[in-house]
Amino acid sequence: MSAAAGLRRIWLCADDYGISPGVNRAIRDLIERGRLNATSVMMVGPAIARSEVEALQASAKTSPRCAIGLHVTLSAPFRPLTMHFRPLDGDMFMPFPKLLRAGILRRLDREFFRNEVKAQLAAFAEAFGRAPDFVDGHQHVQLYPQVRDGFVDAVREGAPNAWVRQGGRDLPLKQRLASPKAIVLDVLSAQFRRRAGSAGLSFNPGFAGAYDFTRAADFGELMRQFLEGLPDGGLVMCHPGFVDDVLAGLDPMTDVREREHAYLAGDAFARLLADSGATLG
Repeated sequence: MSAAAGLRRIWLCADDYGISPGVNRAIRDLIERGRLNATSVMMVGPAIARSEVEALQASAKTSPRCAIGLHVTLSAPFRPLTMHFRPLDGDMFMPFPKLLRAGILRRLDREFFRNEVKAQLAAFAEAFGRAPDFVDGHQHVQLYPQVRDGFVDAVREGAPNAWVRQGGRDLPLKQRLASPKAIVLDVLSAQFRRRAGSAGLSFNPGFAGAYDFTRAADFGELMRQFLEGLPDGGLVMCHPGFVDDVLAGLDPMTDVREREHAYLAGDAFARLLADSGATLG
C-alpha cells in the first residue's frame, strides 16, 4: 500500500457486488473507467452466478490493480450457507441491529460465525479460483462483539494473507461529534484492530465512507471530506449501482447508489483526486 511520486495511494472499494445485476453492472463500469480499485463480493447474494463472476474478472483485468475481496454477509435479508446456523430470524440472518445488540449482550456463539465465514470464504475460492485479496463485512458485521472473534478466526485459517477492514480513523473532535455512526465505528474498530492484530492479520490504516444514506446528500462534498486527511493505504467505502427490481426487493439503499455512480464516473471526481493528492493507481 505504498504511495508513488508523493501521492497517497488509497483504496476506493465498492461494496455489495452480487446483490443485484444492476449493482454489478455499475461496479464493473467504474472499474473499467479506472474509478475504483477494489470491490467486495457477497457470496450469498442473488446475483453471483458464474457469468457475473467471469464478468467481474474480465473487468478487473482492464485495471492495473483491482483488488477483489469477500463481503462477509451475516445479516438479513440474506440466508446462511451453513446448516444449523444460529441465531436466525425465520430462515434468514438476524437484522443487523438485533445482531449487534446480541453481541454486546454476549448472547452469540463465535463458532457459528466462524463456520459461516469459512463457508463464504470457500464459496469465494471456488468461484474465483483463489482466496480473496481482503475480507470485509456487510453492514460492518465483522466489527460486532463476538461476531468479530469468529470472523478473525475464520480469516486467519482460510485466508491468512488477506487484509481485513477496520472502520476507524483519527478525526478532529468536531467531526467525530457530527457523526454518531462514525463514533460507533471507531469504538468497535479499536477492539477489532486489537483482535486482528493478535491474530497476525493486516488491516487498512484509515477508513471513510460512512454517511446517512437516508438523506439526500452532496456526494461530491462528502467524498472531499472522506479524502481529507486519509492516510496512505486508507480505504473509502462506496456503494454505486443501478437500481433494478432485485435491488429494490432487498435493500432500501437504491437511488443513492445511482448518485454515487454518476459522481464517481464524472470529471469532478477525477479533479478531486488530483487536487487531494490521492491516486487509485
